[in-house]
Amino acid sequence: MYYAREPGKINHMRYDTLAQMLTLGNIRAGNKMIVMETCAGLVLGAVMERMGGFGSIIQLYPGGGPVRAATACFGFPKSFLSGLYEFPLNKVDSLLHGTFSAEMLSSEPKDSALVEESNGTPEEKQASEQENEDSMAEAPESNHPEDQETMETISQDPEHKGPKERGSKKDYIQEKQRRQEEQRKRHLEAAALLSERNADGLIVASRFHPTPLLLSLLDFVAPSRPFVVYCQYKEPLLECYTKLRERGGVINLRLSETWLRNYQVLPDRSHPKLLMSGGGGYLLSGFTVAMDNLKADTSLKSNASTLESHETEEPAAKKQKCPESDS
Repeated sequence: MYYAREPGKINHMRYDTLAQMLTLGNIRAGNKMIVMETCAGLVLGAVMERMGGFGSIIQLYPGGGPVRAATACFGFPKSFLSGLYEFPLNKVDSLLHGTFSAEMLSSEPKDSALVEESNGTPEEKQASEQENEDSMAEAPESNHPEDQETMETISQDPEHKGPKERGSKKDYIQEKQRRQEEQRKRHLEAAALLSERNADGLIVASRFHPTPLLLSLLDFVAPSRPFVVYCQYKEPLLECYTKLRERGGVINLRLSETWLRNYQVLPDRSHPKLLMSGGGGYLLSGFTVAMDNLKADTSLKSNASTLESHETEEPAAKKQKCPESDS
């Protein structure tokens, strides 16, 4: 439905490309997956459906919060959401360098709560603005200045509000703080899962350039695990392919594009349709391997030393002199 009506919301990802991502990423029950996507939650919902509520999924999101419009359309039960965690993308670098702390998450919700306490709820703002507009519109019509003054004092008096309005505002602030506290706990749990660096796979499908995302997120994936990167265009994935080959730590790199053509199947009239999809995006897939630079350097040095010793020493057969023949 998204691809037919609003393909821009899912980065023009075709349904067969999504199926290829799930297959290449080895999505199955019990996995610990990292998903970074800006496809309105479509890829996240597909991963959750394939895992069946078993395992854990860490969603990395840009901005203020994750977008899960398409995920809500799947109709998952609450048990599926228990293994779903989210973590802000702008805190990944601090987590990689070991400077991440709980205060980095707790500072933002408190500030937003203070702002909401001082400014009030959006509904109350709109109500107050509407009251001000009505009072301004009614002011020219009234000919008595005394009535106008009393009306302005009543509208500006904060104590004039009923107890229901004050109670609803208090409940709204408390509910907001409770949600922010729960979100902070979930962020800390996601940070603990990421810091273990033993994820079973990585799925990236975003509108951002894939190279910096993949190079930073691969550190959280365990060795011998698959990763899949989707992009609408081929050139960013070619650059990502080159950077990965220079960096090392990956094998079986493959850049692929799925070719899709619909067929008409009727008695004596089966043939491919004349119109077909022009493209459904490109996929870069591969597997992670362990990088041990120290052991690799020592083994190279030992191999080089043995080769040098073999080159300098002559074989014993060449050292023997040939007997001179008397002729």
